[in-house]
Amino acid sequence: MAKVFDSITADLQRFIEAQQIFFVATAPLATDGHVNLSPKGLDSFRILSPNQVAYLDVTGSGNETSAHLQENERLTLMFCAFQEPPLILRLYGKGRTILPGAPEWDDFSALFAVLPGARQVIVATIDRVQISCGMGVPLYEPVGQRDSLVKWAEKKGKEGLRDYQRQKNSVSIDGLPAPLAGK
Repeated sequence: MAKVFDSITADLQRFIEAQQIFFVATAPLATDGHVNLSPKGLDSFRILSPNQVAYLDVTGSGNETSAHLQENERLTLMFCAFQEPPLILRLYGKGRTILPGAPEWDDFSALFAVLPGARQVIVATIDRVQISCGMGVPLYEPVGQRDSLVKWAEKKGKEGLRDYQRQKNSVSIDGLPAPLAGK
């Protein structure tokens, strides 16, 4: 059965740090808007305190998370154990986007290895931590992180990435502006 915590415990921090993938879910306020769920990897997640986390977000095909956070701040982060013992961990909270050039950018981006295509850091304040059994999640063996996105970003170059972000990352699929739209 589910168990709820006010913050990330030391045991849960160890679990999170051992995972190679996590998922981010957000949604617009409009009931007919699209819920977004994105997988993330590339050693891009950091625990800053028992109630604050951050991840480095790299350029992708859309920018739903950032647009949703700008509108309503709500997000859920999920980690699954794909090896024994089974566990599902969800972090509920409010997030915000930090763009390159923002006063906080240097401090937050320094927490991560430099990744070509890094477009923003998402910082979340966590107000609910919930675990559940995860016994229905299949077992998987990790092979490693893909390098496709990094190679794609390197090939695009800085100007190519800026053009791509302007075209594909400025507005959500529901028409909400993302913070990159103003950049």
